[in-house]
Amino acid sequence: MDGWSNLALLIAIYMRNLFFISAILLFSSCSLERKLSKEAKQDILSQKDFASAHIGISLYDPAEGKYLYNYQSDKYFVPASNTKLFSCYAAMKYLGDSLLALRYVDKGNGTIEVEANGDPSFLHPDFTKQPAYDFLKKQKRILLTDENWRDNALGAGWAWDDYNSDYMAERSMMPVYGNVVHFSNKNGLQVSPSFFQKNLDAKQTGNTFSVRRMFGTNQFFTRASSSKFSDTDIPFFTNEKNLLEQLLADTLKTKVELAHFKLDRLPDVVNVYSQPTDSLLKIMMHRSDNFYAEQCLLMVSNDKLGYMNTARIIDTLLKTDLADLPQKPKWVDGSGLSRYNLFSPEDFVTILSKMKNEFGWNRITHILETGGTGTISSYYKNYAGRIYAKTGSLSNHIALSGYLITKKGKQLIFSVLVNAHQAPVANIRKGVEKFLTAVMDKY
Repeated sequence: MDGWSNLALLIAIYMRNLFFISAILLFSSCSLERKLSKEAKQDILSQKDFASAHIGISLYDPAEGKYLYNYQSDKYFVPASNTKLFSCYAAMKYLGDSLLALRYVDKGNGTIEVEANGDPSFLHPDFTKQPAYDFLKKQKRILLTDENWRDNALGAGWAWDDYNSDYMAERSMMPVYGNVVHFSNKNGLQVSPSFFQKNLDAKQTGNTFSVRRMFGTNQFFTRASSSKFSDTDIPFFTNEKNLLEQLLADTLKTKVELAHFKLDRLPDVVNVYSQPTDSLLKIMMHRSDNFYAEQCLLMVSNDKLGYMNTARIIDTLLKTDLADLPQKPKWVDGSGLSRYNLFSPEDFVTILSKMKNEFGWNRITHILETGGTGTISSYYKNYAGRIYAKTGSLSNHIALSGYLITKKGKQLIFSVLVNAHQAPVANIRKGVEKFLTAVMDKY
């Protein structure tokens, strides 16, 4: 046999082997997809609790760069607090190692000009150390600009009648005490900050009552209740005239004046930082804190645009960092309180991939909750360290997106969005848990 014949034979053998290897890989891939499809049908899609629901599932292998299973993954869903994954990404990328509390210029004689940065940690009980407060209370006169505030206290599509609920604290350019009033019943009804004590009309005696706020005011009152009173946080009305300067002056024991001027970012402008950024993001994600998420997005806006406006920073992010999302979302707020938000499961897989690629696994596992912690404390209890995720919940809508590690050590990215269900929410979460734990255990 001559040289050309040998070469032809070797090529034929190589092509045959390549064909068999490709066929095996294709069969293996198809087989895995069929298994995952069967698992999803068994645990979710064929279950009566999910019968009325709109369901989207996406499972992605970042090492292979391919989707392992998709079910309506390019459709749009109301994601609830899964929206915080996008706010968290923006904060991780743009807020630096520490939160910028404020910028100031020293005008001499104890007077400073201040631009607040939307920092939600200022005098918040989550944080014992308060560098911004320690700095401000030393000043004799504070001129606080509102030029960089260009947003509304309440987000688009928020449920207005939840205004008394602690999860709907109003947004503002300079939050104080988390923008809520704390009520406790120890030796009588106590109010914190005490500035609001004069606004309380307490008529009930004993301990079976509740506290409410009148809409559009900062007038609080008690009313009879069949339940025993427990400590309560109620958002205060931030748009009350002169409220911010009065509250700050009462707290700082110094003169505060609200003004309208631009604090140019020149060399004589000094930055004051407050908390490590990730310490706030960890609380935000574990507690699913709406207020922190909203303010983080406003802080990113102030950093990138020079003013605070949620709609404008979202538009900017979607045109730049997030221009490669598979389906352009309708993104309207930082927290997911709005039912106007619409995202696809593939969008969440993409943002989670970006987080992993840009920030690293160690940082992600520090910020996101794992099995048996945070808002999944009742779920995935035997899977701590093998699932890191963010929950989402609105009436009739639930979501869970994050990372999981299979029994074989494979790290996968997933998103499961369920809208318009009519079953008890625990049943829906259990079905999703059954599917995801099966993936972790079998693959």
